[in-house]
Amino acid sequence: MDIPELKLRDGHSLPVIGYGTVFLKGGDAVQSFKHAIDNGYRLLDTAYNYENEGTLGKAIRQASAGREELTVTSKLPGRYHEYSEALKAIEESLYRAQLDHFDLYLIHWPNPKEGKYVEAWQALIEAKKRGLVRSIGVSNFLPEHIEQLDKETGELPVINQIEMHPFFNQADQRKWHEERKIVTESWSPLFRGRGVLSEPAIMTLAESYGKTPAQIVLRWHYQHGVVSIPRSAHPDRQRENLAIFDFELSEEDMEKIDSLSRPDGRIDDQDPAVYQEF
Repeated sequence: MDIPELKLRDGHSLPVIGYGTVFLKGGDAVQSFKHAIDNGYRLLDTAYNYENEGTLGKAIRQASAGREELTVTSKLPGRYHEYSEALKAIEESLYRAQLDHFDLYLIHWPNPKEGKYVEAWQALIEAKKRGLVRSIGVSNFLPEHIEQLDKETGELPVINQIEMHPFFNQADQRKWHEERKIVTESWSPLFRGRGVLSEPAIMTLAESYGKTPAQIVLRWHYQHGVVSIPRSAHPDRQRENLAIFDFELSEEDMEKIDSLSRPDGRIDDQDPAVYQEF
């Protein structure tokens, strides 16, 4: 399957839809990840704290696609924001996955109470120089955090992976990213199955377009220029989630989905201004 790609500021490219792996571990997950790759996913998203980097690495070695065809992402946990610890954590993640580099590496959360995210960012810059990672970005950073990175290091992230779905559409932050050529990536784009797909407006659109509710939501992300990383362990749904490039939502229907957003729409109230992740 030919998936469109977005060009990053550093010259590398990223598929517009990828595969999320959070909560999936062990032998069953190896098969799920392998099916995802065989079904056409080329962007694979893991993290140190997902405890499945080794699982993903094993699936990559068993899958039909070559390593050079894949874009593999991992993320640095909050407990390793100190410079030297961050570099060791990146190396450890590569050992677990049995990879020689990550294509994209992110700081998972800013943890502003500790205030060490700039130090972590400096470590990611060094990791890129050493060839451990190709592109560097952040996750769950607010504009004020990114501005601090720019002020201290002069280097902006190429991507910010944030919570985004129809109940929390991140319109203001997306606009802020666009003005600085930072790609927006969406985690939990389908709201983890907690109600977006049964939302009447989404279901009505799905019936109108002859698509599944998930395909409507993922197409909405794509038309907003956002990279999404839906997670599914089931091969049929994996294939369905990729089948979003043969139709287009009207501007009116995009606005209908946009209107579902609400100030308290976060899944678990994880506000990056105060949320701590270690």
